[in-house]
Amino acid sequence: MRVTIVGGGGFLGGELVRQAGAAGHRVAATCFSRPGRAAEAEWRPLDVRDRDAVAAVLAALRPDVVVNAAYRQDDWATTATGAAHVALACAAQGARLVHVSSDAVFSGRAVTYAEDAEPDPISPYGAAKAAAEVAVTAIDPAAAVVRTSLIIGDGGSPQEARVHALATGRADGVLFTDDVRCPVHVSDLAAALLELAASGRAGVHHVAGPDAVSRHELGCLIARRDGLDPARLPAGLRAGSGVAGPADVRLDCTATRRRLRTRLRGAREFLRAGAPGPSPAGTTGLPGSQPPGAAAPPA
Repeated sequence: MRVTIVGGGGFLGGELVRQAGAAGHRVAATCFSRPGRAAEAEWRPLDVRDRDAVAAVLAALRPDVVVNAAYRQDDWATTATGAAHVALACAAQGARLVHVSSDAVFSGRAVTYAEDAEPDPISPYGAAKAAAEVAVTAIDPAAAVVRTSLIIGDGGSPQEARVHALATGRADGVLFTDDVRCPVHVSDLAAALLELAASGRAGVHHVAGPDAVSRHELGCLIARRDGLDPARLPAGLRAGSGVAGPADVRLDCTATRRRLRTRLRGAREFLRAGAPGPSPAGTTGLPGSQPPGAAAPPA
């Protein structure tokens, strides 16, 4: 399989590159501000805001599968218009598209959101992500749109970096106790995205962890895992802070979780001190790959 990761230089993109490469697939990845270094991929510079450039890169790569993980929180053109450019190029090439979206498309008024819930964003980033979903599904009805939540890893995510900075006094700020999400481990999310890519399923899918935790609780879990003092993490309320965006958003992943072989772990599990790595049920999902621990190596 020829797999292209758009936004491969990011945190999630890098894990997608690693897993697809480990499965033996031909991997290409694009980058904008942070050139990728993974040897598993053929790297191409790309600004998704440039429609002609997107079309040219995907025409040259001729991918079977494209996962679009590119975004910039403060840039509508990258997050929304860029997603449309990728969808147009995928449709022209006949490539299977999986577009990564966010729980930011919801306001939090309903708290828990099923996959058929209508987006009602209240932040510029959420509005851009919602617009991207509309563009992708209109241009390529066969595409999969995958909403996710806070992405955590084994030390490499922005959330983990912020917790370390706060706990060691290198940064000021607070972690909100009334700001709730359903964090997901980057390796689980990447495996689920690649599995959905192989499934051929269209439409909206929710892929997040089963544990709903506040930003402060998440920070405490990260601190304990990493040997830091959770008591050093300042707590506060988002309500009245003036910070734009939803407070309590919980993605209901029941429908997609039933269809996945990949097990989505909760934050209280994967951040437990001494917790094992990803579940053996995790897999790249693409044809020719097998779950870790299978009898035969990936093709």
